[in-house]
Amino acid sequence: MTIKNRAELAAAPMRAAVLDIIEAGIESVLPRRVIPAAVGWDAARRVLRVGRAGYSVSRAGRIFVIGGGKANGAMAVALEKVLGEDITDGVATCNAPPSRYRTRRIRLVEAGHPVPDERGAQGVRLMLDLKAMHSIGRDDLVICLISGGGSALMPCPVPGVTLEEKQELTQLLLRSGADIGEINTVRKHLSLVKGGRLGAFFAPATVVSLVISDVVGNDLSVIASGPTQPDATTFEEARCVLRKYGLLSVAPRAVTRYLDRGVRGLEPDTPKTLKNCHNHIIADNRLALKAMAQKARQLGMNPHVITAEQTGDTAAVAVQRASQVISGKYAGHDLLLIGGETTPTLPPDHGEGGRNQHYAATSMLAMRDYPGEWVVASVGTDGSDYLSSVAGAIVGRDTVDAARKKRLNVQGFLVRYDGYSLLKKAGGSLIKTGHTDTNVGDLAVYALRPGGA
Repeated sequence: MTIKNRAELAAAPMRAAVLDIIEAGIESVLPRRVIPAAVGWDAARRVLRVGRAGYSVSRAGRIFVIGGGKANGAMAVALEKVLGEDITDGVATCNAPPSRYRTRRIRLVEAGHPVPDERGAQGVRLMLDLKAMHSIGRDDLVICLISGGGSALMPCPVPGVTLEEKQELTQLLLRSGADIGEINTVRKHLSLVKGGRLGAFFAPATVVSLVISDVVGNDLSVIASGPTQPDATTFEEARCVLRKYGLLSVAPRAVTRYLDRGVRGLEPDTPKTLKNCHNHIIADNRLALKAMAQKARQLGMNPHVITAEQTGDTAAVAVQRASQVISGKYAGHDLLLIGGETTPTLPPDHGEGGRNQHYAATSMLAMRDYPGEWVVASVGTDGSDYLSSVAGAIVGRDTVDAARKKRLNVQGFLVRYDGYSLLKKAGGSLIKTGHTDTNVGDLAVYALRPGGA
């Protein structure tokens, strides 16, 4: 069971159905399901199949595995089941203890997220060391496992910028309201492996990347900062991100100095072509939404997928969606499904909780005028909604009633961006999954019963 505190949350049939649907979505994008479906290995012919593509490995060639991301521990386990002893060596970073996975050929290194740490830097060094250690060359195949969170889990600062300075910059960017694309534009230009540089490093070997996407629109240059994807962004764009959010004067001096050197052409930019690299998205939130819709139909509901690409300010989007529901825009459907990733705007003295908790908490007020029963849930598929112990939240009219009985000032909690405290006090709201071993962004569910029928 994906949701660990299900008994606490499933107090009514509508809530139980929503939880079933969320679990179906998360389970559909687990590596143990998607890798066997997408990847095959013909040991006799020595051909790796990924979807409809095939990659031949000569008799003299070997297979190596690298990469990083929140799903990488489970991805490594699943890939080893496909390739077995034909993997020569491998190193990948993840954000869970390696003992959880027990891989035999691929060494897993636990690293920090969302702020990169020295463990991640050491993991990347071990990856890069593979090339010289094994004299990796043209006959070899390098499989790169990429999943959400890889940007933080594969830190490798450029010369002159320390890991501590990158940590400081990451914290500044996370608090600024910058979206994931903007954050990665900066990080790619301060890294020796992001923005296609990891793929370029292993040339002339063929690099095949298996990607579980957590990025809206599946932009390969953004997922984990695109370590094996050509990068179209520039030093000037990276510098503009810092200027846009007022960070030029507060960012570490070594960072702004390096970006300035890049703008002047004194540092090498990220690669704009990578002929040796081939990227394959094997799971994303569309796959999860498809499984959720299928589950809803099995439960006798009439689902509608609104979008897989929801973005924008967290509170504003929650209010807008509620307004659409109340106005009857989706009349005829009793279940609405949404994927994507909103961006919170935090006040200086903000409380606790992530964007999914805030989305659900905002919906408590935004959905009040819906003429019937309703349940809204929003969850991070990786199991961590900023707080590692909480994946998201589920609310309904019963949550609003509980908050009223306990005399909770819902608007006050929302203003302070303290969704966690509000939902904890209201009770029966915080969704807990633990580390899920996957990451395809956020999923939101609206269950509706017009007129309370």
